Amino acid sequence: MGSTFMGLETSKRGLQTQQSALYTTGHNISNANTLGYSRQRVNMEATGGFPGVGLNAGTMPGFLGTGVQAGSIQRIRDSFVDQQYRGESNKLGYWDTRSKAIGQLEDIMNEPSEYGLQKSLSQFWSSLEDLAVHPENGGARKVVIERGIAVADSFNYMNKSLEELKTNTGQEIGISTKEINSIMSQIAGLNEQISSIEPNGYLPNDLYDARDVLVDKLAQFLPIETSYTKSGGNASAVAEGSMTISIKLEGNPTPEPLIIVSGKDATEMTLDGANADGYPSGPISGFSFSANGQVVGGSMAASAMKDTGSLKSLVNSYGSTGKTGLIPDMIAKLDKMANAFMKAFNDQHKAGYTLNGTGTDPDGDKIPFFTGEGTGAKGIKVSEAIIDDPSLVSASSKPGEEGNGENAKLLGKVQFDDKVGLDGATIQTYFQGVIGQLGVDGQQAEKMKFNSETLMISVSNRRDSISAVSLDEEMTNMIQFQQAYNASARMVTVVDETLDKIINGMGVVGR
Repeated sequence: MGSTFMGLETSKRGLQTQQSALYTTGHNISNANTLGYSRQRVNMEATGGFPGVGLNAGTMPGFLGTGVQAGSIQRIRDSFVDQQYRGESNKLGYWDTRSKAIGQLEDIMNEPSEYGLQKSLSQFWSSLEDLAVHPENGGARKVVIERGIAVADSFNYMNKSLEELKTNTGQEIGISTKEINSIMSQIAGLNEQISSIEPNGYLPNDLYDARDVLVDKLAQFLPIETSYTKSGGNASAVAEGSMTISIKLEGNPTPEPLIIVSGKDATEMTLDGANADGYPSGPISGFSFSANGQVVGGSMAASAMKDTGSLKSLVNSYGSTGKTGLIPDMIAKLDKMANAFMKAFNDQHKAGYTLNGTGTDPDGDKIPFFTGEGTGAKGIKVSEAIIDDPSLVSASSKPGEEGNGENAKLLGKVQFDDKVGLDGATIQTYFQGVIGQLGVDGQQAEKMKFNSETLMISVSNRRDSISAVSLDEEMTNMIQFQQAYNASARMVTVVDETLDKIINGMGVVGR
């Protein structure tokens, strides 16, 4: 027969368990707006029945229940959806960063506009047409010089802006490396805390959430994989354990993933060939991971990095060993155009004659209109001699003819010459092709960014439907647990009244 006080114990367990459920509901409600928080629930389970199992156990009709207990307080999370979310976050990180880089390039190229290089060239060619009509006019010559200076300044400005953008991108790579190291170190620290708590039978749910938030951030930079190692001891069956993080690499044959965090140990990521500030000083060859504790360090070549994640996108913009980056490629195209433009224009200019009829400067040398041939967009300048003396502009095709503007016409026709070394394109069409390709690349980046955002929002909504806090649901649970608590309390009252009758009412008959 069960104890007289067994009902009190059963009801007490009900009170304690429902109270735990109420407290957990309150915790969920309090963290409804906390980033990365996963709702928690009390896993209730029935306690062992009476009588117990064994040879000495008493016998009675039926198996009497003894109440409820909180088996564990578990957060609600779906690891498969987490993997999907991080995969889409990794893709979005790549295309978002690439879209920004192309957007910055478009701002620098500034085409089409009223102030870009194409407009400067158009005005320059137009001024040559005016000079061909009035070659003896000093004002027309000064206009040609000013328009030429504007063209040179446009080349110079674009080159300077592109070089600054490349430098800034390199600094962003260095900053991203430092941020990745900080994240890895924090994850390793959380692993250590989790490993010290789990063997005692507890589930550090809030530490799990903090770790997952960091892993989500890391996934924006790198294509990562996660695995878990159980803590041992008296750890719960649903305890997650210590996390191991590795980077997925490309190659043939496919290389083994590179471990960057293992338990309480994290590697330190450094940029190969970086300067004293941790920024790249040339094309990026790869990254190295120094070993800490038992973690095996390694290296990651730039060519082995998958085209996902914001870090690889930055590398692709900056340039790596064996692969011209987005920004250096634009600088090279601009230099090619500037060199071809200078050579073709100077060759034609040297074939003409100045206003004094010699076709040379006072030293008897043929006069180039532009200086800096071969130095690209950075070095193009209008000749100082021509700036100082507009009569040195070679507008005539014959010596001694002030009204001869034939060479000015030929200078204007340089814009239509497809033999200037630009792969069969004229100066104008080559630049239009460069701008057109940039626009196509920008459209693709925006499209892929939009697709990645759409997929990520879908996965994020799915994850929120599983893990996020619903205030309506929590209010319903609160009422449910409150009523169960009240019922258990009422049961205590009933048992108390029963015991009062037994203790104070029995044995007093006949008095």
